[in-house]
Amino acid sequence: MTDHAISIDPQNRVALIERPRPPEPLSAQEIIGDTVVSLVSPGTELAMAAKASAQPRGTGYAAVCRITAVGQAVTELRPGDLVFAAGPHQSWQRKSQESVVPVPIGLDPAVAVFTRLLGVSWATLVTTTARPPDPVLVCGLGPVGNLAAQLFAAAGYQVIAVDPDPQRRDLAGSLGIVAHDRIPAIPGDGFQLAIDCSGHERAVLAACQAVRKRGEVVLTGVPWEAKAPDLAAFSVLEAVFKRYLVLRSGWEWEVPSERREFTIGNHLANYAAGMRWLGDGRINVAGLASRHAPADCGQVYADLAARRSPAPTALFAWSG
Repeated sequence: MTDHAISIDPQNRVALIERPRPPEPLSAQEIIGDTVVSLVSPGTELAMAAKASAQPRGTGYAAVCRITAVGQAVTELRPGDLVFAAGPHQSWQRKSQESVVPVPIGLDPAVAVFTRLLGVSWATLVTTTARPPDPVLVCGLGPVGNLAAQLFAAAGYQVIAVDPDPQRRDLAGSLGIVAHDRIPAIPGDGFQLAIDCSGHERAVLAACQAVRKRGEVVLTGVPWEAKAPDLAAFSVLEAVFKRYLVLRSGWEWEVPSERREFTIGNHLANYAAGMRWLGDGRINVAGLASRHAPADCGQVYADLAARRSPAPTALFAWSG
């Protein structure tokens, strides 16, 4: 059987190429398996695909695989087990046993893989000073923003989301998210926390103006390029200064990958919890991704970039 991977060439063309499995024997702590599904993170992957590079490069960081072999020191996992791995779009995954998370029995791999994008805003959930039932604003309803809104609502916050795209608002509404085309006035003195998942300067300014004094604005969406170059930084600075705001990065790796002393939370635990919440229905991903064969990757990325895709993101089905 020939193994494959999705690759971006120096001309920024996306294609399926051959990528053999490494011939070296597994180390004592490693596992290897056949990828079942992988999930596109469109904001990051489309931006990286547009960047110039002298060499072909892989893409993707969310996959579920079925283990085919384990190293001699692996005791908790066995061939046949399904595991989540933060791995690329390719037909196989080779990881250390400490870096993968078992998929709960009965959970569809195409649902479980969403725990990776859920983990982006879970880092904010772990680090924010806001506490339920504080009001939370989410700006931008792409896959990360949609999941952020669901996550904070499931954790007991009062969540309102905004996005100018009516299709994204409709999808959010079908999943139980209260969604508007612009930030509404709410009772009281504003939101305690705003999470910007759009990467748009005007959304950040609006969020700064919508939170209460000493509120928190978290920049989760990456500003890959200027979308409002006419907007002066002074407008944001003034809101931060006069409202005593905490404006900070939504950098997910502020939370460590594994449990460490003197820290709160870790990504592996968040991924495990995310899959439990996906399994028990607290988080719903219906309609968030369309399903495709890996060979169609070029068209999939083109459609996502042009906003022609039938869903906010896409899944690649590699094996059963």
